[in-house]
Amino acid sequence: MSVVILDAGLDRTYHLIRQAAGEAGLVETFMAKRPSIEDRLAAGKALRAKTPRSSHAQWKPRSDRPDPVAILETQNATRVAKLVPVRYARMLVTPFTFLRGSAAVMADDLSGTPVSGLQVAACGDMHVSNFGVYASAERNLVFAINDFDEVHPGPWEWDLKRLAASAAVAARFMGGDRVEAEAAARECVRSYRKRMRRYAGMGYLQVWYERIDEQAVLGAISPKLRREAEGVIKKARQKGHMQVLGKVTEEVAGAHRFVEDVPLIVRETHGDTGLPAREALDRIVRGYVESLSRDRRALLARYRIVDAARKVVGVGSVGTSCWVILLQGVDRDDPLFLQIKQAQQSVLAPYVSTQVMVDNHGHRVVIGQRMTQGSPDIFLGWGQVEDRHYYVRQLADMKGSVKFNEHDKAGLAGFVDYCGLCGWALALAHAKSGDAAMIAGYCGRSDALDEAIGKFALAYSKQTEHDHTVLERARRSGRINVASENSSG
Repeated sequence: MSVVILDAGLDRTYHLIRQAAGEAGLVETFMAKRPSIEDRLAAGKALRAKTPRSSHAQWKPRSDRPDPVAILETQNATRVAKLVPVRYARMLVTPFTFLRGSAAVMADDLSGTPVSGLQVAACGDMHVSNFGVYASAERNLVFAINDFDEVHPGPWEWDLKRLAASAAVAARFMGGDRVEAEAAARECVRSYRKRMRRYAGMGYLQVWYERIDEQAVLGAISPKLRREAEGVIKKARQKGHMQVLGKVTEEVAGAHRFVEDVPLIVRETHGDTGLPAREALDRIVRGYVESLSRDRRALLARYRIVDAARKVVGVGSVGTSCWVILLQGVDRDDPLFLQIKQAQQSVLAPYVSTQVMVDNHGHRVVIGQRMTQGSPDIFLGWGQVEDRHYYVRQLADMKGSVKFNEHDKAGLAGFVDYCGLCGWALALAHAKSGDAAMIAGYCGRSDALDEAIGKFALAYSKQTEHDHTVLERARRSGRINVASENSSG
């Protein structure tokens, strides 16, 4: 393709675009002619010759499969030692909480499964509890993936298989049988496949601006689940910085301060790096501010820091360094809560050849979130202290999620609808970062992929139950220390 440069200004623009594309790790053929949608669909379909869709049904642990507890212990070596027992306590509650906390175990397992060769910005920790509603920059509620700690370039199949497996495990947790568990898993895949076909025919900007807003969510689910969804949306609209202010702080000498709840919320004098906590946080915040655009810096500069505390969050993240900061704006009724969360190497990184061209894992998380969400938190940024990397986001900003109840067999029908939403949101994230047409061409129009990954999910749910039992045995033998129920949150 020949390019005619009209003037020096355009010539400079052209070179700047190429330079930016190179820095972002994009292909060097930036200005090359693109294959048509039909060509890309056909190319994706042709990949089935090398990797048949039926091959995705396979799950058999390899003979040299690592001990799952050993994988967790390796991760714990870089975590806050006194919080590791809390992590184990949360993982031991059910096989589903085990799966949530064992992304590293499943990443190792998935690395030996068939793939088509197509890559996306893979979430790396995909499961049915990793979705929810949040406020976009335009203050609209959208449904999307909500945790990107493990995001990394990787096969799209790994995300979809982990999502489907989590659906099967969650369905069993709710009291479903094998048939119902497989149905939930298949719905994740069916929805992903159908939505990806739609995104394949859309323009790049159309996909980039696409959102799953609250009306789309309500229109895609059954009337019974719609009532529950409306409740989640209503709570999300009410959830914000003022609600958090009343929940986690108290007034001391006329100022708001975090209420300690040891070991889950603790006001520390020393950080995990060996530096005084105040100095460590100061360094992180300085780097974080530099990562923001000038307009965001100007807005943030209007606030002042009032208090900070360490806060334990999630299941798989427990033990990583995590802080919350309370800032005050115009007055005490104008709070802003920021979460500073440690980012380590993605669990996917050891198993893929494509690496992220950044020197800060917090930056990696930010890139992945911006690439797949399209309209993320306006205060999203990153920082560093010593050799520890962090990303920063708002702690509460109209966020809401669905909770699953044990032995809630009556809720399984609605859960299958919810699995469809999850498959849809995953397809949108992958379409934003990958080649939707090639993925759609590979997936096809029939239910062949649904059936295959449904079988994989059912088989892997058994593996998860077995690994959960292995962790329980480690507790009984004294190999691991587990926090008491009242200290695990």
